[in-house]
Amino acid sequence: MPRLTTPTDLANLRKEAITRREATPRCVTICCGTGCLATGATDLAATFEQEIEKRGLEKKVAVRRTGCHGFCERGPIVVILPENVCYLGTRPKDVPEVVDSSLVKGDLVERLLYTDPESGERMVHVDDIPFYKHQKRILLENNVLIDAGNILDYIALGGYSALARALTQMTPEEVLGEVISAELRGRGGGGFPAGWKWETTRNAPGEPKYVIVNADEGDPGAYMDRSLLEGNPHGILEGLIIGGYAIGAYEGYVYVRQEYPLAIKNTSLAIEQAREHGLLGEDLFGSGFDFDVTIHRGAGAFVSGESSALMSAIEGHVGEPRPKYIHTAAKGLWDKPTCLNNVETWANVPFIISKGAEWFRTMGTKGSKGTKIFSLVGKVNNTGLVEVPMGITLRDIVYKIGGGIPKGKKLKAIQTGGPSGGVIPESLLDLPVDFDELTAAGSMMGSGGMIVMDEDTCMVDTARYYVNFLAHEGCGKCVPCREGLRQMLNTLNRITSGRGQEGDVELLEELSEFMQQAALCALGQTAPNPVLSTIRHFRHEYEAHIRDKRCPAGVCVELIAYEIDPKKCQGCGACARNCPVDAIYEAKENVYAIDRGKCIKCGACITACPDKYQAVRKVHAEPVLQPS
Repeated sequence: MPRLTTPTDLANLRKEAITRREATPRCVTICCGTGCLATGATDLAATFEQEIEKRGLEKKVAVRRTGCHGFCERGPIVVILPENVCYLGTRPKDVPEVVDSSLVKGDLVERLLYTDPESGERMVHVDDIPFYKHQKRILLENNVLIDAGNILDYIALGGYSALARALTQMTPEEVLGEVISAELRGRGGGGFPAGWKWETTRNAPGEPKYVIVNADEGDPGAYMDRSLLEGNPHGILEGLIIGGYAIGAYEGYVYVRQEYPLAIKNTSLAIEQAREHGLLGEDLFGSGFDFDVTIHRGAGAFVSGESSALMSAIEGHVGEPRPKYIHTAAKGLWDKPTCLNNVETWANVPFIISKGAEWFRTMGTKGSKGTKIFSLVGKVNNTGLVEVPMGITLRDIVYKIGGGIPKGKKLKAIQTGGPSGGVIPESLLDLPVDFDELTAAGSMMGSGGMIVMDEDTCMVDTARYYVNFLAHEGCGKCVPCREGLRQMLNTLNRITSGRGQEGDVELLEELSEFMQQAALCALGQTAPNPVLSTIRHFRHEYEAHIRDKRCPAGVCVELIAYEIDPKKCQGCGACARNCPVDAIYEAKENVYAIDRGKCIKCGACITACPDKYQAVRKVHAEPVLQPS
């Protein structure tokens, strides 16, 4: 492969790459991110390739396996370019019809188009679909256009031009100044200004300096960083190299979870291709700047996402946090100045260098510039990855992009920021999404998890779930976090099982304050957020569990029972056939009943009962109290 030694070499290769892409004027792009792979994208892509070859269309139509398109709820997703026709839920059996109709005759396969649930209108183009229409896709845009295994696809779309500009037209100080001027804040959780962190590392005494991509994404329901690494790894590499140049670092690391095999595969290939083209290694673009990258596979511990724990893991030690009397920016990996940013932060850097800080500042709010990627999941009709400008309201994300709550249920809360985040109630739905507003509401931006909860969600059980997660994922090194989380979990288990006592809420608040002030690292300091935010906004649910021994949402197993309404039961027997413990019997002709002594409260009966009957229901039940 040609080594690129000057910006002119890059420009010439870009022309060649564009010519190759234009040689086949039409392209079928197939989402091959992890989500769509799980629903058959590999077979789908292979079937398209076979069908196109069978019809002799190889010189007219290309097939491109791309990264995540975002609309994971409706995968596998196929987009036909340049028409931008979007087909959802496409299967291998649909391919002959798609090829015949869309690629040969120029018609549409209407049953694969998005159908508006209210108007019934079928929408043809990607930008017409509400899920995409209300986003501002900058980082995710290239996921639809790039084969992650082909560096030429990235170069054809302007890839590495920001690096060439930085190395040949800007000094390190000018690059640093541009990032500071852009007011880019770290997308990994804390929202610390990226440029300030870069400057701290640059000015810190000690050589060598290091730059690290934090791809240890462990939040339940979050997969933003994974999708960027899978779909456009060169974008992250380019940002990392630019950062190394600005900071004075000659070596970088990508710390990625072992559970992300496709991200590891595509990033490893991207590094290999970048080296072959002279974009990693010695004397990049004749600038005298040397830089190379190593991938480190994380062992899957959630706590290793904390900066000092992550660096300990790279050094070969157990991934445990260490006291931060001196920040890792000044004394990090092997006690040398180290700049750690997450995947999304680094991915923004090439855009800032190529388009300018002023362009970046046109998006967002006063204190939070640019866009943010969220994984929108939970009780919402359209789940998937969304990229929106900072300052958009939660209401717009849930209803305009997410399509509202399934089955006409009422929205109750939105959990943001991962296990260390908090819940935001429906009353604050018009809150603009930025770092400071979410923090003021008792939650946080975090890396971008956004879990929608409907009226059937118990907020006490939600707090218990996250505390249980953190209690098992914490390193156990410091007493405040280890014992604080254990006592919190014990207390929440008591409350949700109907054994709560007066004073338990105050105990939770006291434990929270102690952890916030005394825990060793950010995991322990922010771990109380789910508890404090649910108490702040849903204290009445805690009181119902403690005083009335009742779960208002009908979730906590020991406080509910199942029964069949004899007036609604039609005798179909679906509930009995699906009960795993044979707890449902025919009480009289065509009317069924539940033996509570046998019932394990799994909910299979409610799921099995036809919606038109809704004969099975949850009711309040007094808990069977056990010794504390």
